[in-house]
Amino acid sequence: MRAQLARVDAVLVQALIAAALSFAHLHDVASAAEQDGWKAWAYPVSVDLLLVAAWRRLRTGTTKAAAWCWFVIALVASLGANIATAGLLDLDNVPAWLRILVAGWPAVAFLGGTLLAHTTPKAPVVVETTDDDQKQEPEPTPEPPAEEQVPPHPPVPAALVAHARKVATEHHTRTGNPIDTPTLRARLGVPAPMAEAIAAQL
Repeated sequence: MRAQLARVDAVLVQALIAAALSFAHLHDVASAAEQDGWKAWAYPVSVDLLLVAAWRRLRTGTTKAAAWCWFVIALVASLGANIATAGLLDLDNVPAWLRILVAGWPAVAFLGGTLLAHTTPKAPVVVETTDDDQKQEPEPTPEPPAEEQVPPHPPVPAALVAHARKVATEHHTRTGNPIDTPTLRARLGVPAPMAEAIAAQL
């Protein structure tokens, strides 16, 4: 536990030292570019806040491209100030391009901070289903009715057909008319399908 606390303390102290040095370098560059008073102190705060906002978006957001863009811009501003104060730049005679960059930084930082703060990732669309929707099953599509087919006639024994012919002949001789199916059915005492099958063979 103590070793872990000591490691955390060391990292925290190192971060504070690095932040203080970077803060001072940015302040010196802003002062050299004739941004005096409170404005010189506001520049390091602006750069560090943009750096933190971009890093937070990289860790938590989904718009990685925009976050990386503003993270690199803030990092270049901080790193550039550190290098400029290392003796590579005459702070008593700051060139015009550096004055332009320092003067234009507030607009750049405001744009980056606004975009990072107000650009939110799109939430996935969730379609809510109720219990009734889950229980409801699709109704089966009714099939078109099949064409009605006349059932085939039952097989008729040959002896019964021969007997029916005799009955039909006797009926025709007596009445002069061919025998109809109901009469044939009544004379033979068979079911209607059987009578129709016999009548079809007469």
